[in-house]
Amino acid sequence: MSEREVSSFWDHLDVLRKVLFRCLIAWAIGAVEAFCFKEVLFGLLFAPSRDDFLSYRLMAWLCAQTGWQSLCPSSFQASFINTELAAQFMTHIKVALWAGLVVVSPYLIGQAYGFVAPALYDKEKHHAAPILIWGTFLFVLGVLMNYFVIFPFSFRFLNNYQVYEEVKNQISLSSYISTLLMLSILMGILFEIPIVNYLLAKARLLQAETLKKYRRHAIVAIAIVAAVITPTGDAVTLMLVTLPIYLLYEASILIVKRTNSKS
Repeated sequence: MSEREVSSFWDHLDVLRKVLFRCLIAWAIGAVEAFCFKEVLFGLLFAPSRDDFLSYRLMAWLCAQTGWQSLCPSSFQASFINTELAAQFMTHIKVALWAGLVVVSPYLIGQAYGFVAPALYDKEKHHAAPILIWGTFLFVLGVLMNYFVIFPFSFRFLNNYQVYEEVKNQISLSSYISTLLMLSILMGILFEIPIVNYLLAKARLLQAETLKKYRRHAIVAIAIVAAVITPTGDAVTLMLVTLPIYLLYEASILIVKRTNSKS
């Protein structure tokens, strides 16, 4: 390796160090701000545990309009407990870190793009920005899908479910928060299907005909995934989860087909 190449390597490493430092500072600021707004933050997180949550009220309105009273969400009350001395404080810190990351994510994405942009060709830059924008949009859409549909109805079902009438449900704080965060990340990743398929098509590893060929298999797989993450036994809720994921699959076919035609 020549002296010039060594110098260039250390220059890039220094730039990376500065980018990481700025990102960590921004994350810390976002986390501190989120930590300070505890009432608002946890009010949002625990909103799906109350029977006056927006999704339940919309479902009740829909049932009233259609006459499907059997699907109308019944009133329920959730009870939460904490069994570890420091669990509430540690949960506060963990949630604040995640919330801070969400708040400053546009800045972090911009910093990451600014670091790699000089190494990209003009054509690659032309594609990178839309991928970042659409990738972020789809991830947020998946998180919102979980917050308003998947988690609320799953929580309502599991909170009301009893194997024996003498066994009362008391949900632990860590179980509630961990499940909400896990499902949010899972749905955010799942909604990245079109982006992943686009990149595979761009690399000539995926053809639109392949997705069309396995469409029936995909529908079955999507239905199984939807049934697993929404164990409500409610056909309407299952449809609300299955339909968006299936539409993402159909969108992937169109995206891949267009990408294949340009290759």
